[in-house]
Amino acid sequence: MATPRGTVQPITSRSVSEQATDELRRAILSGGLAPGVEYSLRELAGMLDISFIPIREALRSLESEGLVIMRPGRSAVIAPLDLDDLHGIYRLRRALEPEIARRSCALLTDQDLDRLQAQAADFGAREQGMADIYDDHHAFHLALLAPAATAWDIRVLTTLWRAAERYIRIGFGRLDPDPTEHERRGKAHADLLAAFRSRDPEKVAAAVEQHLARNEKIAFSALA
Repeated sequence: MATPRGTVQPITSRSVSEQATDELRRAILSGGLAPGVEYSLRELAGMLDISFIPIREALRSLESEGLVIMRPGRSAVIAPLDLDDLHGIYRLRRALEPEIARRSCALLTDQDLDRLQAQAADFGAREQGMADIYDDHHAFHLALLAPAATAWDIRVLTTLWRAAERYIRIGFGRLDPDPTEHERRGKAHADLLAAFRSRDPEKVAAAVEQHLARNEKIAFSALA
């Protein structure tokens, strides 16, 4: 299958497998490498201008993240988007994030919350689409939970956030042309911060639950 020029960005033949992993992950999460499409290792190596060995290592890493499915021989399929998988991702997120947030709200300082407030204001800017803010959005939610999160919490959450990213980009990307969506996005994160400022664990957990439920609903609607 022909791939549009610019879908993936060539890297030098001296690049390590981690760089290949990062570039292929970027292309998968952005939709440049389309869900359900099978690529040979030869195709992927040609796109990145590297040898088979780092490509194979990169694909193994991405398979562990649920982003590709390795085939016998020398090919891999970009993991399809699946509504059951989407529900599973959010079921796990609802089990982890509210519980961590309950503890984190007592550990975040007012200075931390002030800094995040300024960051959240940018999420409501009309010129900012989900693709533009996703990395900052990821960092924002990590900062809210990090004071109470263990290294393993962060590893698991990062895997879940990456798995959710394709769904979120599609769902919110369809809403980006609506100016009211940008205002809602900014308000949703301001409301989340207001709950954390209350230092009330139950209020914080409920706010995180509500935030996750809306995101899942938007992603589900876009795919359904």
